[in-house]
Amino acid sequence: MPYAFTLTTTIPASPQEIYEAWLDSVVHSEMTGGEASMSDATGAQVSAWDGYITGRNLELVPGERIVQSWRTTQFTDEHEDSQIIVTLKAVEDGTLLTLEHTNVPDAQRSYEEGGWQEHYFDPMKDYFAKRKRPRTRRIAKKVARKTKAKRAGAGRTAGPAVRRAKPKRARAATRAKAKRVASKARRTVGKKAPKRAAAAKSVRPRAKKTRSKTARGKRR
Repeated sequence: MPYAFTLTTTIPASPQEIYEAWLDSVVHSEMTGGEASMSDATGAQVSAWDGYITGRNLELVPGERIVQSWRTTQFTDEHEDSQIIVTLKAVEDGTLLTLEHTNVPDAQRSYEEGGWQEHYFDPMKDYFAKRKRPRTRRIAKKVARKTKAKRAGAGRTAGPAVRRAKPKRARAATRAKAKRVASKARRTVGKKAPKRAAAAKSVRPRAKKTRSKTARGKRR
């Protein structure tokens, strides 16, 4: 009697990335390690793992849901096709993948007991994790280049302004110093002026008196 089971796993990729990878022949092959022939057209025939699995696309909802009929080489003519429903939902760590496998021959328990985990889930996790690391490094390098360029641009922009500002400050300091010197000189001159004037007055009368005595001597 056929049976059904449900498995879940989290894949480090977006729902759309997983959807496209599953339905792409080249990527599906790289992702699982077995030769695959896939299609993103409803009704198209598909195969995986070097022909061990064959089936057909029954329903496709981009980025959300993949429904396919599946049968392996272990199925006999008495067995009807089994069916898988792959549901994709975005979560914090990537995508929650829910796999419902129905109408599986009762004697074939290996799919539930490690088959899907070993041949699909684990390889898919490794594939997307490796593909994500180079992308992360590229993004980090791109951000670093932008930051470096931004800093360099800021330095070039600020350079002339700094150079212009420095002479301007120097000129202002020179003018301020000149004003201080001139002010000090004026104060100094102002203090000495009265003394000089008093000295001049005391000298002029003595000189006049001396000249008078000399003149009187000559007249005698």
